[in-house]
Amino acid sequence: MGVAIPLQAISLQEGSRVVIHSLTWQDCESILEELGEDRHTRIAYYDGTFEIMSPLSKHERLHRIASDIVKALLDAQGRDWEDFGSTTLKKSGRAGVEPDTCFYVNHLELVRGCEGRIDVDQLPPPDLAIESDVTSQTFIEAYRAISVPEVWILGERSLRIFILQGEDYVESSRSRLFPDFDIPNLVPQLIRRALEIGTSTMLREFRQTLGNS
Repeated sequence: MGVAIPLQAISLQEGSRVVIHSLTWQDCESILEELGEDRHTRIAYYDGTFEIMSPLSKHERLHRIASDIVKALLDAQGRDWEDFGSTTLKKSGRAGVEPDTCFYVNHLELVRGCEGRIDVDQLPPPDLAIESDVTSQTFIEAYRAISVPEVWILGERSLRIFILQGEDYVESSRSRLFPDFDIPNLVPQLIRRALEIGTSTMLREFRQTLGNS
């Protein structure tokens, strides 16, 4: 006879993950309801595989700095944007994922008033998702199913760009959103600078550089 364990009783250490197989998206919805919104874990679901991950706390600051850099670039170009953070993205009960953060730059009129989870069968996916050092196949497959055009995988001293071409991701040296910038080198350099002198000081320096370019 099986023993039912409340999900709140499961404690994940930083950097650890739990993978559960043979679940439906409806099962995942029930799990999310039980876990609630006030949690430090993130989830990914793809074709029956459900993954709960507890990110390393040091990665939290890295993706926040990267998010600030994205905003500075978009602002310098006079482009409107919306930062949807770790909003749950889902598709037809087939896939779901919570990025570290994600951005809408196009189709803003369709998503600006949205609250809660985004179903990409009804709304477009975000233009960019940023993940801190996540190499899980469940996460990658979920992004592919949801058709996020561009995903950044941010390591401690590196950034890899994956562009959706057809139905698969291809690693690229150039960003689709920022084709005129060497993003894989620029963002890690700016993150290191932020860790040295502070994020606000780095951003002021960077915005000045963008204004003079």
